[in-house]
Amino acid sequence: MSVTVEAVRAALGQAIDPNTGKSYVAGKAVKNIKVDGDDVAFDVELGYPAKSQVDAVRKQVIAAVRALPGVGNVSANVSVKIISHAVQQGVKLLPGVKNIIAVASGKGGVGKSTTAVNLALALAQEGATVGLLDADIYGPSQPQMLGLQGQQPVSRDGESMEPLEAYGVQAQSIGFMIDVETPMVWRGPMVTQALDQLLHQTNWRDVDYLIVDMPPGTGDTQLSLAQKVPVTGAVIVTTPQDIALIDARKGLKMFEKVNIPILGIVENMSIHVCSQCGHAEHIFGEGGGARMCADYGVEFLGSLPLEMAIRQMADGGKPTVVGAPESKAAEIYRAIARRVAIKIAEKAKDMTNKFPNIVVQNT
Repeated sequence: MSVTVEAVRAALGQAIDPNTGKSYVAGKAVKNIKVDGDDVAFDVELGYPAKSQVDAVRKQVIAAVRALPGVGNVSANVSVKIISHAVQQGVKLLPGVKNIIAVASGKGGVGKSTTAVNLALALAQEGATVGLLDADIYGPSQPQMLGLQGQQPVSRDGESMEPLEAYGVQAQSIGFMIDVETPMVWRGPMVTQALDQLLHQTNWRDVDYLIVDMPPGTGDTQLSLAQKVPVTGAVIVTTPQDIALIDARKGLKMFEKVNIPILGIVENMSIHVCSQCGHAEHIFGEGGGARMCADYGVEFLGSLPLEMAIRQMADGGKPTVVGAPESKAAEIYRAIARRVAIKIAEKAKDMTNKFPNIVVQNT
């Protein structure tokens, strides 16, 4: 009995990608099936960064096809291709950047910046090219978290800036250009202009995901960013505390008003486990993030513990994902980052570059 392309496709239609919950065929990842006698070769193209997953996926799909009767040698090439996805209508994509992820919170002090930097590092570890824009003009924290304090970006043409780099992540922040103790006594329009310059005058180098660490709140600056920056999706960071959730809901509503999809909610400081006795306690309440997700029909991406090591490593310039890669917290950050990337991969492609510019002239 000879092996057919249809039989191979059917076999791969039964193989479920553990990261997406869909079969590789349903996810349109299977390409170029070739049958030569009894030998089979095909490609699997994942739409999300999956450096740590590639070997397992290859073994899984080969095993699925090898189960067919009469099959000979089976070879599978598993690769990753990250593309640009749709953003708000009327907003152009940023040169050198495929997808922008806004990490936001309605208020400060909920661990938004720590979450943003660890998500960026987790995506980079999985093989993506990642940028991180520190959009908090009044309180830039990414220079310290990335261990880049005191460094300044260089300009090769006098007009644009090269991003600094740490742990494989391209980074830009107003904190690279001012003294750490200098207060930014700026009004809203100046802040918006500064952010626009940081975003558009940085030479981002073929970035798959640009993580924007948004300033806390839902004021003029945040709204301007949400309206003018081509955002693929937003991640909301909150704690389980009712007061934090009130403001997180405002942040979520702001993105909804400007037609930016919410990729999900991350609950920070969800539980504290005593390092001395092991007693677990929900200091800031319990289940608030999950309830908010249920109320708005968005995905609960994960919860992080209130843990001294997370704070210490971020303060020390070596965040959890790189500072303690084998830790439970790093595993959670990586799972959240993978889920965010998958949510983006499932969105519509950006088609703006497919259409020609139409110019009407008098003839």
